[in-house]
Amino acid sequence: MDKRLLAVFIILLFFIPIVLNKAFKPPDGPSIRKDPAVAACETEITVEGEDKPLPLEEYIVGVVASEMPVTYSSEALKAQAIAARTYALKETAEGTKPIGRGTGAQVYANKKERKERWGKAFKENEKKIRAAVDATAGDILVHEGGMITAMFFSTSNGQTETAENFTGNPVPYLQSVDSPDEQTVSEQVERSVDMPLRDWNQKLGVSWKEADFRALQLVRNETGRVQQVLSGSTEFSGRDIREKLGLASTDFNIGFDVANKVVHITTKGYGHGVGMSQNGAEAYAKKGWTAEKIVSHYYTGAEVKKFEKSESQCLKTP
Repeated sequence: MDKRLLAVFIILLFFIPIVLNKAFKPPDGPSIRKDPAVAACETEITVEGEDKPLPLEEYIVGVVASEMPVTYSSEALKAQAIAARTYALKETAEGTKPIGRGTGAQVYANKKERKERWGKAFKENEKKIRAAVDATAGDILVHEGGMITAMFFSTSNGQTETAENFTGNPVPYLQSVDSPDEQTVSEQVERSVDMPLRDWNQKLGVSWKEADFRALQLVRNETGRVQQVLSGSTEFSGRDIREKLGLASTDFNIGFDVANKVVHITTKGYGHGVGMSQNGAEAYAKKGWTAEKIVSHYYTGAEVKKFEKSESQCLKTP
């Protein structure tokens, strides 16, 4: 063999293994890096009290696990995931602002907290919740091209409340819709509270006596909830009464026990009543409704779409 060819052959033998090793490095090797453009477009949610931001879908797992009983039907859990994802993205401006972890926003429990709550049932429950979240990954609710404020609550009085009755501002997709058969899901559609007259007066900042209760008028709106509470020159909104007294809902009745000076209050439903009823979602799921049909019913005129992060928030490649 020519000496020059032999030298070239020896050099190739030396370098080929190095080239092959680099070319066929395992995909999980340290040299593999995520495309920075893709990484920048991954939405994360900053939750108050958590050490670091959470991937959007991981956050939704913690919300669905906290906001709806794991025993509920998969379609109801999916509906909750869609509503929770929409609410989170709207509330945080697509992940750019932090969100609370309590009832003032959405209730969230991290993995450690879920393990403590579920105990031996953790794996089974976690699998069911994650399946509902995965099945709806990226799904949000939009109305006329914009993401909605997907309010939800526990239990209705047979129909949901309008945003206008609740806040004074009309919202086209937060109208009153039927929500029947919730008593088949929840044993506590109706509740009662006995309150000493002194507690009533203290919480409301009044000095009511028997005559004030005799003059009491409860003015109801079209959803059956109390819009105004009137007695003489005193006036409260139904929402004021609910919040000041800590009542379950604004669908309430009030009676007064003169002999014992006790105010007897009965309520129907639980929560503000606007948007999706969680027990209503389960009642519909038991009837065979899909998650998309459920959310489309509770959010009038809204459609389910895939979330796409705003281009301005993504890293643009050259």
